[in-house]
Amino acid sequence: MDNDFVKKVITFKPGKFVFSYKYDVGKLAPMIVEAKILYQTVKDLPILPSLAAGLEEEIIRRSIFSTAAIEGNPLPEESVAGIVSQPAENTNPERAEKEIQNLKVAYELLMEADLKDPVTALDENHIRQIHSIITNGLAHEHNTPGLYRNHMVKVGDADHGGVYTPPKCLADIETLMREFLGWINSDNIMSLNPILRAGLAHYYLGLIHPFGDGNGRTARLIEALLMKSSGIRYVPIMLSNFYYTNIDEYFRVFSITRRDKEHMVTPFLEFVVKGVIASLYTIKDKIVYFIRQLALRDYYAFLLKGKKLSGRQHDLLTLLLENRRSFRLTDLFTVSMLRVLYKSVSERTARRDLKTLCDLGVLTCKKDIYDLNLQVLGYSN
Repeated sequence: MDNDFVKKVITFKPGKFVFSYKYDVGKLAPMIVEAKILYQTVKDLPILPSLAAGLEEEIIRRSIFSTAAIEGNPLPEESVAGIVSQPAENTNPERAEKEIQNLKVAYELLMEADLKDPVTALDENHIRQIHSIITNGLAHEHNTPGLYRNHMVKVGDADHGGVYTPPKCLADIETLMREFLGWINSDNIMSLNPILRAGLAHYYLGLIHPFGDGNGRTARLIEALLMKSSGIRYVPIMLSNFYYTNIDEYFRVFSITRRDKEHMVTPFLEFVVKGVIASLYTIKDKIVYFIRQLALRDYYAFLLKGKKLSGRQHDLLTLLLENRRSFRLTDLFTVSMLRVLYKSVSERTARRDLKTLCDLGVLTCKKDIYDLNLQVLGYSN
């Protein structure tokens, strides 16, 4: 029975290497069903093309930050956003900035992948091309963009399940990559849910660790490429955010899966599916909020037209809707965004504005902290 799920490859130096798709069906099947239902819900939500494009840009910026940060890039998210949003004008950037520029190019390639001609059969060129892009121009003693390594590396640390030594020599890496590609494109693996197949590609590329540098970024991009090619939107480029937010568990499940004597890949695949579900909930909430914004803007305009709101009160609500935040009365006079409206207004008038908005139900107040009431039109959080 195991022979149907496990493929053993004999290598020159480390000996036996195992490819497996043995997992706990009882544990993962309900999660896959939840992911399918959630994804269908997200697909059915109406969203304007301009908002969808803006949302995708935001997700890409955050994903580039996250996948780089996992590997130790020190740039804060704000700096990464600036690099991603601007043309690459610096011809001699620092290493951290160059890493982000390279990832921007790699994500552009990923987003341009044509779903009319999807990457169903993964081939070596996809892997080499992505690695070549993300390590282009980055000085590294033992890495050449797009080429496999021929030296020993160590992966991991004691805090995350111990140190792992991947296959050490070029001949073994070439053998394992050839076997990996045949296996990941086999009928058995192709018949799996695309989330599981992409997760397996991610895991085994990490296990083989074929390059001198950039293996994690390459594996996560290949995972995204396979998911996106299966027709999944948003989620493939969001998963790096989940991995970074849960970075300790990310490394831990890799080690647990690697050490499993029965070659069960459940821990890593379960983590990937958790990431898909969490990403779907996040994207659903964002799209629903877009819909709420449109409805609430119309409602605020209706109240203004009916003279239930003053122009200033209407503008305050609009600002809060576009820049979601809680606030106190004093913030109307100290926070620059709000002070524009209230710099010439007395505290008494400001307090009266807030009371009016609370009486109308468009604001809530709890312990002197005000916030938009998103349920005023019957929505729930």
